[in-house]
Amino acid sequence: MIEYIIRRLIALIPIILVLTLVVFSILHMTPGDATVIILGSEYTEELGAALRKELGLDQPMLVQYAKYVFKLLQGDFGMSYVTRAPVMDQLSVRLVNTFWIVICAMVLCVSLGIPIGILAATRPNSVFSQSMMVVSLMGVSMPIFWLGLLLILLFSVYLGWLPSSGMDQGFLSLILPAVTLGFNYMANIMRTTRSSMLEAIRQDYIRTARAKGVTEHAVIYDHALGNALMPTITIIGLNVGMLLGGVVLTETVFSIPGTGRLLVEAINQRDTPCVLGALVVMAFCVAISNLIVDLIYAYIDPRVRAQYRR
Repeated sequence: MIEYIIRRLIALIPIILVLTLVVFSILHMTPGDATVIILGSEYTEELGAALRKELGLDQPMLVQYAKYVFKLLQGDFGMSYVTRAPVMDQLSVRLVNTFWIVICAMVLCVSLGIPIGILAATRPNSVFSQSMMVVSLMGVSMPIFWLGLLLILLFSVYLGWLPSSGMDQGFLSLILPAVTLGFNYMANIMRTTRSSMLEAIRQDYIRTARAKGVTEHAVIYDHALGNALMPTITIIGLNVGMLLGGVVLTETVFSIPGTGRLLVEAINQRDTPCVLGALVVMAFCVAISNLIVDLIYAYIDPRVRAQYRR
């Protein structure tokens, strides 16, 4: 198991290098000059040339990328073009806000999506099951930014219960962003859990357990749930990456100073080190979440655990 974890972490290195190369190339080919954006109204040809030389933008792209990778392998994310501060300092401050939003959204997804999916599967033709499927369809179809604006209008403008932006009010500031970010993915988890449970409870071993007189509660939670959760765990692991992608829109709508908003601002300002730093952190978080999902597979399914041991 330890060797498997080490191999997965080592395999993460070429993935991040390819990601940085692709993003670096796209930013390099994007029209616009970073020095014009940084200097603004003070831009002149002389000042622009001096700033390009200071930032190393006058060098060929491959030379710039090689220098960035050399620093990255040493744990240095470089200096921001705009603020002239270390990128890691900006990420460390903003990553906390993003972390809490994603955690709250994930807790909402799992704590509501799985139980509702189980109840909907055990009562497939009930009003509850049909209504939950309608809710899940709405959740899958509704864009994040539109849901965020609706929640702001209802709970902040009309009712005045919750703040509409920022992180100044602690936990209250997390409620609307977490619901906005997690509603779509909760619907995915709900639908996956329901379909997996419906398939599991129709298997022969479930009929055998019921024929032996096992209680319905034990049939659902001891026999069917373990097998039905495997696809759901996969969706949860994939949702971490989608949540990190969705947090860009969420933080922009709610004006939250997080990693996603930093990424949007850095792209607009052609701040390449900040863009690459945010994407590297997000890619690392996605890879770690997928590794955790694989380990949970091994904990739940003895067959997977036996493969790791071999």
